[in-house]
Amino acid sequence: IECVYIPETDRGTLCVSSQVGCTLNCTFCHTGTQRLVRNLSAAEIAAQGVVARDLLHDYPGWEPREGAFVPMEGGRYVSNIVFMGRGEPLYNTDAVIDAISVLTDPEGLQLSRRRITVSTSGVVPEIARLGAATNAMLAISLHATHDELRNTLVPLNKKFPIRELMEACRNYPGLSNARRITFEYVMLKGVNDSPAEAKALVRLLRGIPAKINLIP
Repeated sequence: IECVYIPETDRGTLCVSSQVGCTLNCTFCHTGTQRLVRNLSAAEIAAQGVVARDLLHDYPGWEPREGAFVPMEGGRYVSNIVFMGRGEPLYNTDAVIDAISVLTDPEGLQLSRRRITVSTSGVVPEIARLGAATNAMLAISLHATHDELRNTLVPLNKKFPIRELMEACRNYPGLSNARRITFEYVMLKGVNDSPAEAKALVRLLRGIPAKINLIP
């Protein structure tokens, strides 16, 4: 698996994995070339946060670890967690829900649920359950605006097409302008990066409080 710390001036984001390998075979993703070995347990997911905090000395009163690049002085180094590492989190929903409850528990790592984002390629039946159980932020690995192209880029779309995915997004628990869904869109030259695709994306997301993350 991989666990990546991303320091910025106003936050420190930890990208965690939920599976060893993956089954989705998205065409642009290296993890998709690796077979699925197994799901991670809730303990193994939460442990990524513990290990990162230990390595960074991310505890009150501790001096930052020598050489560690950390955000603003006095702030928590790991302030945000994104489930965007290896694996599809919503093919391991039980463990992800349990891990989030540990990461956010006042007796656990005490993170805000609004600072935890779960990214899915579109496992539609699990989306509402995730929101109801965790109150976490949602990110959708989208990358296309119509089924023909998304079937190629994200083969899971053949099982849960865009129309069903957008309906699940519109019904996501707690969705509001203050709690927007992030749509991730890898821009592939000559494939999905035309002005027409941009306009189609606007039409597709109309009515959904959204942030769009364009990834070159």
